Amino acid sequence: MKKKILVVLGTTRQNRAGEGVANWVMKNLPKTKNTEYELVDLRDWPLPFFDEAMPPLASQGNYENELGKKWLEKAKSADGFLLVTAEYNHSVPAVLKNALDYWYSGWMQHKPVAFVSYGATSGGIRAVEHLRQIGLELRLLPIHNEVNIPFIWEAFNEDGTIKRESQVGQLHSVIAELDAWFDLVK
Repeated sequence: MKKKILVVLGTTRQNRAGEGVANWVMKNLPKTKNTEYELVDLRDWPLPFFDEAMPPLASQGNYENELGKKWLEKAKSADGFLLVTAEYNHSVPAVLKNALDYWYSGWMQHKPVAFVSYGATSGGIRAVEHLRQIGLELRLLPIHNEVNIPFIWEAFNEDGTIKRESQVGQLHSVIAELDAWFDLVK
């Protein structure tokens, strides 16, 4: 049975670099017969800030907001996640954190999550540090390897290929580790 990985583009602002990063990720994912990838752009999911009367644990996903219900179902349909994120003020973009707030640990339990981040000098590593903490609270399994793309404004060629070719190998390493988790949690 094929495993489904949602590649979540975690920024929505105008002129975002994330679109190019997500496209690069999708073009460079290793082709396997056991895994399918779906790009999910949070621009297409204009979730309101989580303001339900009850938290996810208490409501069991029985949200009043219809889009929130659909987002939860989308996440539940996945076997794992690859989060593509920028670093905003040493942390996670608010729109990505909000999307994760709709999830509940009981529905995400033991699903692996991997990260591709980008930014300035650090390449987004501080955002990933926070996402790892959030993932653990959701009972996701954050994998060790990650891709961090520093100096995003100069990281890609005009044709969308990445200048540091070694980062393609890093992405393949991330996916190999992500795939390995499926065998561990059967």
